[in-house]
Amino acid sequence: MAFDFLKTALVTLLVTLDPPGLAPLFIGLTLGMTPAAKREVALRASVIAFAILAFFALGGRFVLEALGVTIPAFRIAGGLLLFYIAFDMVFALKAERRSEIASDAMAIDHIRNIAAFPLAIPLMAGPGSITAAMLLADRAGGDWFALAGLLAIDAVVMAVSFVALVAAERISSLLGTTGKAVLTRMLGVVLAALAVQFVVDGAAQVWR
Repeated sequence: MAFDFLKTALVTLLVTLDPPGLAPLFIGLTLGMTPAAKREVALRASVIAFAILAFFALGGRFVLEALGVTIPAFRIAGGLLLFYIAFDMVFALKAERRSEIASDAMAIDHIRNIAAFPLAIPLMAGPGSITAAMLLADRAGGDWFALAGLLAIDAVVMAVSFVALVAAERISSLLGTTGKAVLTRMLGVVLAALAVQFVVDGAAQVWR
């Protein structure tokens, strides 16, 4: 059970964040920076995104309870949101939206603070990954061992994202336009299946 949970958490967060998809955006946002500055931006963005996801994973339930939202309702709504993101990935809309966010940030604030915005928020710790973290924390069912495992998986995913950002130019040239398109669509289908499972679980809880 614990292994299945950790495996699901790893796949869900990796697919939602899509580290290879961040590579071309990172290149554009850090254009003109030295390699050392790029590494610093990548590290800060990864740390900030980890902190945000950890906060919502551990405190998301209390926020929902304060708002009077039940966990089954959030499961269904979160699953639908993840499915929407998967739909964007399959039909290549997510990349366009991410590019628009990155362009806006360049126009408004240029390079300053890009580690926090738009890299950490919302490109890494966006609505999809935050929702996924909260849903996975709910699936842990209050088991602190499982929650600790979820935080460890979150750290692993952020480490992978950091490596992807540092190696952004190599990844972008290696995958090419076709490779990135195929990978994004494959991950979108996987995320869609996970999203449907969240909706099914939530509906089953409501039915009971």
